[in-house]
Amino acid sequence: MIDIFKKLKQEVGGEKKSVTWYQTKIKKLGAINTPQLLKKGDLKTRIIPGYMYLYAYNPKTRSELPFYDIYPLVFPFRRTNNGFYGINLHYMPYGIRMRVIQLLMMYASNKKMDEMTKIRFTYRTLESASRLKPAKASIKHYLNEQVRSRFLKIPSSEWIIASQLPVQRFRKVRMEQVWRETRRKTL
Repeated sequence: MIDIFKKLKQEVGGEKKSVTWYQTKIKKLGAINTPQLLKKGDLKTRIIPGYMYLYAYNPKTRSELPFYDIYPLVFPFRRTNNGFYGINLHYMPYGIRMRVIQLLMMYASNKKMDEMTKIRFTYRTLESASRLKPAKASIKHYLNEQVRSRFLKIPSSEWIIASQLPVQRFRKVRMEQVWRETRRKTL
């Protein structure tokens, strides 16, 4: 399993402290302009399952949803005729996002963390691994016609960093309420 905090653990004094230090540094970045992020980088017009993407989204049934994220950060894993299913990391608290990515690395196509590295998993994989319950609780179905930007493909070497950036924008409720709901689903 990949552990990006190995050196920090030694210098800062344990994993919990290193994770806290890292999250504090990310928060100090301040507000991140997500629409600007979606105009730069490796932009794609379609997704490939197993990679990570950030994009703008406006749900078709938003009036019926209790809440939704307009800037999903997703690991898509299955295409459908009109869209795809994916794990939206924003539905999980920051620390859990990191753990889920580390656990998903068990299903990586390679351990190089290069442009070819992708995660190979299915719904059945998520269902059978009890430690991946937060990921299962964060599965969403996205419709192609509701995507409002191109897809920003996140390099595998930056998955952990991207997961910690405060770019989620939930509508109807606060982020903490979404995280509570995800935790409730995983119990």
